[in-house]
Amino acid sequence: MNHATPRPARRVAARLRRTAAGTVARLAGGRSGARATTAPRGTTAARAARAGTALLALALLATACSGGDGGGDGDRPGGQGMEYKAGTLRVLASSELADMGPVLDEAAKATGVTVRPTYAGTLDAVERIASGEADKGFDAVWLSSNDYLRLRPDTAKRITNETPVMTSPVALGVRPATVARLGWDPAKVTWSQLHRAVADGRLTYGMTDPKRSNSGFSALVSVASGLSGAQSALTEADVRKATPKLKEFFTGQKLTSGSSGWLATAYTRRTDVDALVNYESVLLSAPEKLTVIRPSDGVVTADYPLTLLTSARPKAKEAAARLTTYLRTPGAQRRITETTLRRPVVAGVRPASALARDPRRELPFPGSRAVADGLLDAYDNTLRRPSRTVYVLDTSGSMGGERLDRLKSALAELTGDFRDREEVTLMPFGSSVKQSEVRTRTVDPASPKAALDAIRDDAGKLSASGGTAIYSSLQEAYRFLSRKPSDAFTSVVLMTDGENTDGDPASAFDAFYRSLPAAQQRTPVFPILFGDSDRGELDHIAGLTGGKLFDATQGSLDGAFEEIRGYQ
Repeated sequence: MNHATPRPARRVAARLRRTAAGTVARLAGGRSGARATTAPRGTTAARAARAGTALLALALLATACSGGDGGGDGDRPGGQGMEYKAGTLRVLASSELADMGPVLDEAAKATGVTVRPTYAGTLDAVERIASGEADKGFDAVWLSSNDYLRLRPDTAKRITNETPVMTSPVALGVRPATVARLGWDPAKVTWSQLHRAVADGRLTYGMTDPKRSNSGFSALVSVASGLSGAQSALTEADVRKATPKLKEFFTGQKLTSGSSGWLATAYTRRTDVDALVNYESVLLSAPEKLTVIRPSDGVVTADYPLTLLTSARPKAKEAAARLTTYLRTPGAQRRITETTLRRPVVAGVRPASALARDPRRELPFPGSRAVADGLLDAYDNTLRRPSRTVYVLDTSGSMGGERLDRLKSALAELTGDFRDREEVTLMPFGSSVKQSEVRTRTVDPASPKAALDAIRDDAGKLSASGGTAIYSSLQEAYRFLSRKPSDAFTSVVLMTDGENTDGDPASAFDAFYRSLPAAQQRTPVFPILFGDSDRGELDHIAGLTGGKLFDATQGSLDGAFEEIRGYQ
């Protein structure tokens, strides 16, 4: 395991820097402002140095901006740079708390306190708190768990008054037919049994990205802790001991996602995926009925603590006290468990009928930030399947000038986030795919700098010419991928600034896609809305292929590319 500062911290800081840059871009009318250049990834020492540089750049940008705009997974109600308003609590929150809407509406009527959430992933939220950025636009933070937050000594002075509101353990949601095939009693399944079923090729699953999703981070810790056999705080030695089993376990992961909502939707399309790893409440709310398994040898449980920032105004602290007091009343606890399928934290309140009553041991959490970050780094670069992505890039005549500059800058910035073993193909197109400019690079763990430098160089050579052949170019991307089948997490990213003007029409692509073998149809397209592109066209492509549309018209282009990383 890497003992120096691992890459997750540097990458999270880079994402926050892009978020701030995107805010500046929006205030300037959609044009991206100046960005600090991400240095090439190389030696461990260089990575650590760049982590500090990224955090410094973040601090400078945070000073220039009025507040956060969300980030992470989920929607962003409330917007960025929220001004304080009496009777309103500005909360940096986990995205899965969107289902608390009805409960919070009732709380507002009972207490006079309105919650305005801005959703973020765990690591993003922790970096905002540690840097002081959260102080500028929020009164409180409401994550699924504060376990990772507590590993950061630099956050201790910035938070106060943690109040658990409800709980939900990490679990597996398995198709009933799979449970029957495996001959399992759901109440007695252990982590070792799950590992053995995956290692034997009898169980596959999906889970969210641990760096971009609260549930994914908790799931990763659950698996590592469960397979290590640790009896106290998880150590580097525990993780090393469990690494062979972890590698085997993650061979069974067939789906990844930046959000629980998209993961559940993608799961319904994938008959080759047997299960989902997520919070119990999410699994019980999934569109497809699943058998929920809480491993009998222990779970990691989220307790959703509403936590005040020490910088909050006295009136905001009073409002938070009224809100948490209400949320812990027996009536509100009953409403929470029936509405969200999370478990009550107040004695005497029975969990919703769908929740099993038998208790579970709480698995140990990493004992230090180094262990947690090292586990994240190992997951990204060693444990999980590698990524394979074709970037289908519009370099038509309309992309000339500032738009092409933005694309080149976004791609150069993105190289700081590519994982070891990742295969990256840049496929520029105009009136057709510009075959002489198509380049494929694979990030070699032994020497990642060579591939990353080459990708930056390839991006820098892009030139604008020709029309816009969206659908013909997408077909070429699928043909390209079919020439060398792979078990990697495979996807296509489409960036275009206009409508289709050349080559095949939409109907031809639809027919082409539906004619593909089932395995190839599992490759999603993630379109980016940019410039004058047609939202309807791109939304149709995403829906047809099982992808998701990302909007760069309301923020930075590099921010859209970065957000897609959670799905690759």
